[in-house]
Amino acid sequence: MQRVYPSSQPLSDNAYSIHAARNERVSLQACIRNTAADQMVSADLSASGPDGLGVQIRRVGYVPIKHLNTDTPRSELDGVDKIPGLVPDPLFQESTVSAGPLETNSFWVNVSIPADVEPGEKEIRLTFKIGEEVAAELSAKVIVSSIVVQPRTGFPVTHWFHADALCDWYKLEPWEDRFWEIVGTYIEDLISHGNNCVYVPIFTPPTDGVKRPTQLLKVSTPTEGKYSFDFSYVRKWVRLALDCGAEYFEWTHLFSQWGVKNAIRIYRSNQDRESLLWPADTAATSDVYRNFLAQFLPAFHEFLLTEGIFEQSFFHLSDEPHGEQIVDYRAARAVLAELAPWMKVMDALSDVAYAVEGLTDIPIPSIGAARDFKAAGVSAWAYFCCGPRGAYLNRLIDTPLAKIRMSGWLFYRLRARGFLHWGYNYWYKSQTQQMIDPFSESAGGVWPGWPHGDAFVVYPGADGPVDSIRWEMFGESLRDYALLQTVGIDPDDALLSELNDYNDFPKTEDWITETRHQILM
Repeated sequence: MQRVYPSSQPLSDNAYSIHAARNERVSLQACIRNTAADQMVSADLSASGPDGLGVQIRRVGYVPIKHLNTDTPRSELDGVDKIPGLVPDPLFQESTVSAGPLETNSFWVNVSIPADVEPGEKEIRLTFKIGEEVAAELSAKVIVSSIVVQPRTGFPVTHWFHADALCDWYKLEPWEDRFWEIVGTYIEDLISHGNNCVYVPIFTPPTDGVKRPTQLLKVSTPTEGKYSFDFSYVRKWVRLALDCGAEYFEWTHLFSQWGVKNAIRIYRSNQDRESLLWPADTAATSDVYRNFLAQFLPAFHEFLLTEGIFEQSFFHLSDEPHGEQIVDYRAARAVLAELAPWMKVMDALSDVAYAVEGLTDIPIPSIGAARDFKAAGVSAWAYFCCGPRGAYLNRLIDTPLAKIRMSGWLFYRLRARGFLHWGYNYWYKSQTQQMIDPFSESAGGVWPGWPHGDAFVVYPGADGPVDSIRWEMFGESLRDYALLQTVGIDPDDALLSELNDYNDFPKTEDWITETRHQILM
């Protein structure tokens, strides 16, 4: 749980041990430093171990970070003496590195433990070679418990899936054959990291600026004021997600972001950005949009029932309303209550009044406001994004890895009902359709308003996602959640008593490893 920077010095111990349950995936790092001051060295890492354990090796890449993030004390930052500079984050499917003079590199090693493996000590041997010569040998001991971790239940986790970013990066049109192949790799990646809810862009998401049209639903208007709907692409997306292991589905917001002022942009064609069904400034509760919803919502309901996913679906009204916007939110909620009484809505909002009044069925407050909802007796999901920072939980590029790893522990201890994050693969300059290179820009081009590491947790690879260290840590934290759930530890158990709030909890690797040891021994 330590980032290894180009100037990091190696530890003297070449042995490592880690406790694991069966049906878990754990990780470690193998690091090598080129001590030559005048030459490049190419090194290769290989692994061997007992039959039954799966071992994956990935090279940890570096990305340039220009600044430490703001509003955070030194004690809550990683890389204080390394940033500005190169920071380890992307994980490449490579086992060889070319190291410059006096340069340290690391490899991320995942070990998968099947449910049926015999408990006990298992040794993984890691060998660094330079050419044909062995440069170093490392030993990793995996101490396998008799506990078999069961899949997490009752805690949905979702990240907003930016289909437009996939189209623009891979130079694809929605929904050509190659696009579906790419989408599948990203959904598989989400599921493999504990994300059991998949976002479905039935309409182009009305969040974070005007987006390139990526609308799954085909809408036509044979006669004035009458609409027809073709759900074939929606069905294909849903079934692809189910095949990948999705359990829940999150649907596009039905009204505009930050104020509930307007109807969302719905298109006749993804290839024609001017093919809007109504002007962009159409009011949220206007007759024209109300007429559309009166026809769409029953058809949508029927689709959900036919596909057998109605009970597993989450619906949005508008993202992050606050303050006086409650008036417009209330009006839009009344429209949905009349036209779709079956629809329960959830939204990211941190004003507890929306929940107390019953305007949202599933509130998702920022973790900075979670205590307000608890005090009001309102159970809720949780989210973090650009903030809160400081002592609060987050997973930015300079958030200590052990702090990120505490995510699942805190969700479990504080009884969050689910977790949402907006930034799975947002590779744009903030609020625009201008793509960035995520390997060189990690703050949407607007630091410090957006901190480094908030907008995405995966990088675009040639044929699918390149994971990040931050994403691995978050995924492992959700496996910790599953372990706590499997063993049946009460959230109020003394074992978790130091986890007091999202800004008051242990933040060290030792606490995590020792607590896991107590559970697994």
